[in-house]
Amino acid sequence: MFNLVLVNPQIPNNTGAIGRLCVNAGASLHIIKPIAFDIDEKAVRRAGLDYWHKLDLHVWESLEHFFQNNKISDNAYFATTKTDKPYFEAEFKKGNYIFFGSETAGIPEDILDAHKEQNITIPMTKEGRSLNLAISTGIVLYEAIKQNYTIFKENR
Repeated sequence: MFNLVLVNPQIPNNTGAIGRLCVNAGASLHIIKPIAFDIDEKAVRRAGLDYWHKLDLHVWESLEHFFQNNKISDNAYFATTKTDKPYFEAEFKKGNYIFFGSETAGIPEDILDAHKEQNITIPMTKEGRSLNLAISTGIVLYEAIKQNYTIFKENR
């Protein structure tokens, strides 16, 4: 129903948990290399539990490779701390791509700049600078599901 895109993930436990989230939410997971771990690593499988083999997983060699093979226009959102637009103001539609950057670097600046109107953030207090990647994907993905719940129910 939705496509989560992880750009250069670095922590296998996060990626495993996100894979599990995707299976339960009916979402596809796109992972953009380089990846800081082996996708078959035990930590990924442990966090993904017995869901990993059910995951609709797509691994891309680079951002360029991803963009060459997927038409990205107004059908995508880019999660970042570098905007003031909250994720719940986005109008998610079935098939949208929701991008998340690596745990340390985020989404590359040139990608954010090219899609400024589609940058979204999760509001936080000034005490924190970011949330865990797996938690962030869950927050935003389930807002997208909430907005499209009728379609989601039909596909369960």
